Amino acid sequence: MDLFQQHGERLREKHAPLADRMRPRTLEEFVGQQHIIGPGRLLRRSIQIDQLSSLIFFGPPGTGKTTLARIIANTTRAQFLSINAVLAGVKDIREAIEKARQALSLHSQRTILFVDEVHRFNKSQQDALLPHVENGVVVLIGATTENPYFEVNKALVSRSRIFQLTPLSESDLRQTALAALKDPERGYGRRDVHIDEDALAHLTNVANGDARGVLNALELAVETTEADPGGRISITREVAEESIQRRAVLYDKDGDTHYDTISAFIKSIRGSDPDAALYWMAKMVYAGEDPRFIFRRMLILAGEDVGMADPFAMGVVMDAARAFDYVGMPEGRYHLAHACLYLACAPKSNSSMSFFDALGVIQKESEHQVPNHLRDSSRDAEGLGHGKGYLYPHSYRDHWVAQQYLPGPLQGKLFYQPSDQGYERSIRDRVRALREAMVAAMLEQEPAGMLREGGRSSAPAEGAAMWARRAGSEAHPGQIRDRVLEAAGLRPDSLILDLHTRSGLLALEACRRIDGNGTVWALAHDDTSFQTLSGIAGRMDQWERPQIVRIASWKSLRGELEQAAGKGVRFDAVVGRNILTDCSDKAKRISSAVSLLAPSGVLSLGETVPSQSRRLCDLVRFPREMADVEQTFRRVEKELFENPDDPMVNWNADSLRDMIGTMPGVDGRVHTERFSNRRRIGRDEIRRWFRESGPADRPSIGDRLRTNLSTDDTTRVEEVLLAQLADTEVAWSSEVAFVRIKARKNPNRNDPSAA
Repeated sequence: MDLFQQHGERLREKHAPLADRMRPRTLEEFVGQQHIIGPGRLLRRSIQIDQLSSLIFFGPPGTGKTTLARIIANTTRAQFLSINAVLAGVKDIREAIEKARQALSLHSQRTILFVDEVHRFNKSQQDALLPHVENGVVVLIGATTENPYFEVNKALVSRSRIFQLTPLSESDLRQTALAALKDPERGYGRRDVHIDEDALAHLTNVANGDARGVLNALELAVETTEADPGGRISITREVAEESIQRRAVLYDKDGDTHYDTISAFIKSIRGSDPDAALYWMAKMVYAGEDPRFIFRRMLILAGEDVGMADPFAMGVVMDAARAFDYVGMPEGRYHLAHACLYLACAPKSNSSMSFFDALGVIQKESEHQVPNHLRDSSRDAEGLGHGKGYLYPHSYRDHWVAQQYLPGPLQGKLFYQPSDQGYERSIRDRVRALREAMVAAMLEQEPAGMLREGGRSSAPAEGAAMWARRAGSEAHPGQIRDRVLEAAGLRPDSLILDLHTRSGLLALEACRRIDGNGTVWALAHDDTSFQTLSGIAGRMDQWERPQIVRIASWKSLRGELEQAAGKGVRFDAVVGRNILTDCSDKAKRISSAVSLLAPSGVLSLGETVPSQSRRLCDLVRFPREMADVEQTFRRVEKELFENPDDPMVNWNADSLRDMIGTMPGVDGRVHTERFSNRRRIGRDEIRRWFRESGPADRPSIGDRLRTNLSTDDTTRVEEVLLAQLADTEVAWSSEVAFVRIKARKNPNRNDPSAA
């Protein structure tokens, strides 16, 4: 750049609009968008360590897309090139690519190419850029106000990470405006400018999340207001109102607003909020949306989201649609409102989605033959025996009989899960009762039609076990995982911490729920957990995997976490599974977890309560001559589960409630659920119960029995358990305490070290 160019650049900067002059230059100056560049977020870390892949910033005007690109230009060691898709042609792209090739071949320097308004590229321009993004000659950073999934080449989108920037909050806009008034170099810090509080509130409210709009209005107000004799410029509410005008609400029938509004309408009905549903529908009607389109979407929702919880919902919507066609507008709006309100207030169930589970099995698995007894007997019953063995349900009590209806390999496969909502609750109870009856029938005898398909006998024991699993309400880890994550209130942009990841049950599901928009940190407390989860994460996309931190101990948790995620990092959600089981000071551990929460953050835990689990003595029957031994066995097991000195069993849900109730700065609740399942007890497992424990081990039940019984009597107890329980399925139950603690805003609480 020569002297004339430097002089011209300085003049441009001097006379540039306030919004351009006040553009943040570093991440520390950047305001808003903490969901993507806050402490611990992947984009912030990628910018700081200068390790970027291709990105597309998508969001409304004035939210910081171009500013983020300029911050990257100021911090990267790579060559930074910038073009505008509105002004650039294929020639400009080729020139940029050539510069990138030279930098890479001559200086081993990467090139970041920033393309503003990237959605304005036509097909030839995108085709010219695509191969060079794909082979790594350039790292693309695009900025667009349009939805890139609709407006940008799919090939470019698939090779880029999409970050959605949201409108700035009024607090962010206020901070931006005050910074401009105080800055002596780029803003009005050298002039005596005073703005009334209500004037500033008006600017930030009407700007609708647009920082550029606030600064432009502020500049207009300052530059057009005369100073008083003392040189002071006063911005009043009247001046502010003249400087900024409220935007009209737009509704484009083919663009994002159309799809976003109908989406909000459907989600409001699904969420049973009639007020919100009426609001969004009124917006569509006012903007001229076709009412038939709205009725079609409500018909779909009646089947998808209301379903069997209210089987009459679809008929109500269909009748309202016919009435609308008969009456027309404007009176037809009554029928729109009637259908909308009925659906919003109806109980909800999406159990009809089970069809797609069945469809998925058809698509993925090999074709299964129709069982012989279910085949059509009207054509070839005599020759091939089709239909033989079929039991006619109406010939039996309650018009039902146990028999196989699915193909043999799919026996026990569960598709339909009735909800507990509305009419479907009674259906759920009936389905469960029939499944339980099916299990009983299969365990007692071989039902006709269940076996000997095509001359071969199936395995009744295996089939019975599958039916037992199908009918039971098994406490699958996924059920507990889902309850913990649902209580955490995850948002797509949540910053989440899994306190003790183990197999990654919570962390990996949390990653799927936020779909790469937020960030999940997972703490591994042993090498096995760390290596297991690292292996899984290594096969995931860089933006969708959890960030795994190996923690030496609970006491060093905070320091090691902040070293990895950033000083002062706080989380929107902290989750955990069985982090309290062996902890002697549970209050201290909970407090340390709460101290990691952001304001209004949520701690959600799922804790199995060992003292409330099934007792072995209830599962076996001792011979009459062992009555004294049985009494001792019951007493020993009772002492085991009620030992006040054992941190594993000396607590329950009530003690957790009392403990949390005394904690300052939080709102907490504890509720319990009882889970039942069919559990298979192995022979080796029983033998482990009677092993002789080492000095550092927790005493086994065998150790405890040997202090109260002779060796022979202890051996006899073990033999009873082996005879009655080994390699069998038993009914097992356990209690899980679900803990949800929410940090109050601006809590006055200490920051205790971890327990």
